[in-house]
Amino acid sequence: MPMANRAAQFSPFAALSGYDGAVRETARLTDRRPELTEEAKSVLDAKLQLLVPGMGASFTYFQQDEKKEGGAYLTVTGTVKKFDSYAHEIILADDRRVPINDILEVQSEALGN
Repeated sequence: MPMANRAAQFSPFAALSGYDGAVRETARLTDRRPELTEEAKSVLDAKLQLLVPGMGASFTYFQQDEKKEGGAYLTVTGTVKKFDSYAHEIILADDRRVPINDILEVQSEALGN
């Protein structure tokens, strides 16, 4: 038997296929969805009303995890292309979409922050 074939018989054997992936998924941390105060909601609403297409802005929003409870905070920066009132999203110039109901913070030089 050639040496390469003999070495193959000593390769590791995974008796539980998929087990490592399941352990990694269980160990993956997620954040809880924050609840904004009424004051924070009104400040955020005022900032969103001042945004116009062509304005650059950064949006911090909460994205729900697809596999488990919780999610992650994401921040995207770009130029506002348009507002999709049907889908409740802000569409950026590079076609990324920011869900309005999940926005936690808006920053823009034009807004004074």
